[in-house]
Amino acid sequence: MDIRMSTSMNRPMRQVRHKQNEEKPQQNLTDKTTKQQQRQPSSLRQNATTLRRSSSAPPRMGRRRRLLVEDHYRVDAETKSLLPGLPINDDENDARDLHDFFNLIALVPVVVLNIINWDWDVLIDSNKTLKQAWTGQYFPLFFATTVGYFVADLIWVIQIPTCVKSPAVIVQHHVATLIYLLIPYMHPQDTGWLMGSCLIVEINTWLLIARRVFNKQGFGPWVIDLSLFSIRVKLISIFFYVTWFSIRCFLYPVIWRLLWSLWYDEYKEGVIFNTKYAFALGLHSIFCCLNFKWTFDLFMSKLRAWKIGGHAKVEKGL
Repeated sequence: MDIRMSTSMNRPMRQVRHKQNEEKPQQNLTDKTTKQQQRQPSSLRQNATTLRRSSSAPPRMGRRRRLLVEDHYRVDAETKSLLPGLPINDDENDARDLHDFFNLIALVPVVVLNIINWDWDVLIDSNKTLKQAWTGQYFPLFFATTVGYFVADLIWVIQIPTCVKSPAVIVQHHVATLIYLLIPYMHPQDTGWLMGSCLIVEINTWLLIARRVFNKQGFGPWVIDLSLFSIRVKLISIFFYVTWFSIRCFLYPVIWRLLWSLWYDEYKEGVIFNTKYAFALGLHSIFCCLNFKWTFDLFMSKLRAWKIGGHAKVEKGL
């Protein structure tokens, strides 16, 4: 009886010792891991903490992707739909205002010199081509003025990136444009018309900036008001949309089709790659894709506004 009691009393003691022996290696491993983490740099420990958090805690709310149309339109932060009126410039950014006024002034000679290089009687003739309508009478002055404008604006944006809301996009656009201008520089007789027809888009750029400069209060342009200010805003907005769709969505694809035909004609003669048309076709394709992307973003924003607010909201908006 005594032997049984002593055996039964010793059995729990052996089980406790066995559990303690099993826990010791685990504690040793934990101590080693803690010491290794302490030896690691603080940046590595912080990264490890971030990884552990990402697997246990809910994901952190990051900054949403900013749409390019938000530079020139009011966009709802949640639905990404267009809101009535223009972005209100209440940040008092003198650098941006000065840059806008520079563009409004510097783009005028670029547009005017472009216009006087065309024979408009031939241009309105549907049986004539763009190349036939291009005279190039003032091409050297037009080319120098255009290059001077893009170089000056590129340097301005690089030195003072706060003068625009999307400096990276502007820099990439200007660099691609300057590369594109190498084609008419090397072949002015054959591709001067290409430079003139593409830079017609600067009319739309001027109107885009004018909408922001002349309507700093962010008033909706379609609100019925017969004041002089309202008429000015309405006219700028109307011409802006007319030139947007006629130039970016119609003329640019027409130019692409002409470049494709010119390249294909030389391709049939055995010339696969040439600096005149093959290189121009590739760069022009990029600009066409950008125009369609910006148009798509604008259309989707207006579509979201229509779904949320109905027809009345679209009529009041931009």
